[in-house]
Amino acid sequence: MYKMARYGSLLIGLLLAVRLTHAQQYSLLLKGGHVIDPKNNINRVMDIAISGDTIAAVAPSIDAAKAARVIHAEGLYVTPGLIDIHSHNFAGTEENRYLRNSYTAIAPDGFTFRCGVTTVVDAGSSGWRSFEKFKKQTILHSQTRVLAFLNIVGEGMAGGVYEQNMEDMDAKMTALTIQQNKQYLVGIKVAHYVGSVWTPVDRAVEAGNIVGVPVMIDFGSQHPPLSLDSLFMEHLRPGDIFTHAYAQLKSRMPIVNANGQLEPFALAARKRGIIFDVGHGGASFSFSQAIPALKAGFYPSTISTDIHTTSMNAGMKDMLNVMSKFLVMGMDVPGIIKASTWEPAKAIHHEELGHLSPGAVADIAILQVMKGKFGFIDATGSRLEGNQKLECELTLRAGKVVYDLNGLASLPYRAGATLQVEEHAGDH
Repeated sequence: MYKMARYGSLLIGLLLAVRLTHAQQYSLLLKGGHVIDPKNNINRVMDIAISGDTIAAVAPSIDAAKAARVIHAEGLYVTPGLIDIHSHNFAGTEENRYLRNSYTAIAPDGFTFRCGVTTVVDAGSSGWRSFEKFKKQTILHSQTRVLAFLNIVGEGMAGGVYEQNMEDMDAKMTALTIQQNKQYLVGIKVAHYVGSVWTPVDRAVEAGNIVGVPVMIDFGSQHPPLSLDSLFMEHLRPGDIFTHAYAQLKSRMPIVNANGQLEPFALAARKRGIIFDVGHGGASFSFSQAIPALKAGFYPSTISTDIHTTSMNAGMKDMLNVMSKFLVMGMDVPGIIKASTWEPAKAIHHEELGHLSPGAVADIAILQVMKGKFGFIDATGSRLEGNQKLECELTLRAGKVVYDLNGLASLPYRAGATLQVEEHAGDH
């Protein structure tokens, strides 16, 4: 009798476990949030179910009993994880190397998840000579997905004379390095060359043609200045990326002229397929360019930060602050999310990212629009006042909660309850 009772209890327990497993077919459910998924034209309240690291279902209503864990997102925006297409993450300890293995670049994980960013694209901090160190030192040690544009200069963005060495601008070696690291390298970067010749741009485009990737160009250091019209129409290709689009620089033609009118060549370039990226940075975003451009309907293709220690402690600050500036200047939330998710994913030819389709990796941001009195600063020190600002409530990277501002994913504290905390090395 004892054995029968024991076997009966085991059988009942097994059946209950099977039933529970069947009932809880999702590891996580995001319930009641306003989902914005530009790729799939979703802009409404929806539920998102996650299984492991993958989005399993998106529907108007998903039974909470089917999920092991539920996060309530009512009144909040649920979006794909943000993609910052212009960042500088080759942090290191070399002196006088600007953004290559330097003190000025930043390790990504401390500054991404708190802003809803799940993917960064390093904008040319490394070149073909230095990429292996960047990969081993940063890319392979980051929770954030780190992709990169490879600098046409072999040393990378080491600053000063290093970036003027035309002999180090090797199209074939650049292309070969990209071919050998396709899972990480998405394009080629040109920046900071001061000579008035097109050679750096043309070599970058040559490398891009060999391997089939876009070129991102930081343009405007040349003395005397080169023509933006010629850059767009004669040297770059459709799909190439013009960063610092709203910069007001003495050494570069602006896209908005002195009369506050959008230059015709900017419209012609967009029609040709040139991608206009924000790339705010420490010196490359001006309200005097952005506000007239937006009023003329010239919105950014992609929103990005150009984050490094200088820009993050000046007017740029972080991805959400840059996005908030466009909100205050009149761009709507769906448009801002599109320029921060799906459009950058397409620009770098990684269409598996930047959306919330079933089967996609569960990189997700939960955001809110805060109301109040806020000030926003451009690179010239001008302040724009606004009454709205984006804030990140929670970030998921591959289905795991990696940032939770107000404890949306946590259980309420109850006096007398004891919860065990799993210890990890270095967490004390």
